[in-house]
Amino acid sequence: MKIMISACLLGENCKYNGGNNRQEQAAAFVQPHEVIKICPEVMGGLGIPRVPSEIGSDGIVYSKDGRNVDREFRLGAEKSLAIALREKPDLCILKSKSPSCGVHKRYDGTFTGTLTEAPGITAELLMRHGFRCIEPEQLEEYEL
Repeated sequence: MKIMISACLLGENCKYNGGNNRQEQAAAFVQPHEVIKICPEVMGGLGIPRVPSEIGSDGIVYSKDGRNVDREFRLGAEKSLAIALREKPDLCILKSKSPSCGVHKRYDGTFTGTLTEAPGITAELLMRHGFRCIEPEQLEEYEL
């Protein structure tokens, strides 16, 4: 099985604050499979560390300091899609609540910790192109 996964879930220090979101269950799940790691935000040209970003009510991605970083987020999503189209992963495991990778929910753009029922930029693009995307919290219910 070929699995595309958010690099931060495997311990890569690409999170906005320079850390990671290592998820032991995800790391164990992907271990016997072919793994394709992505970090759309870094792939789009954003540095590590970086100011946190959220998708505003207008659908545009802004950093907490008010900069428009939509172009970088969309470029990273397009690069992730190009990899997915080339590699054809059977499953994508993406970081929950992320403005890039959130599959079901993401922060609402107010920087108050409020969630909204909507996917991130990359997750939405991958799903629109038919890729199966889940969050690590769904691994227990996922059947190989």
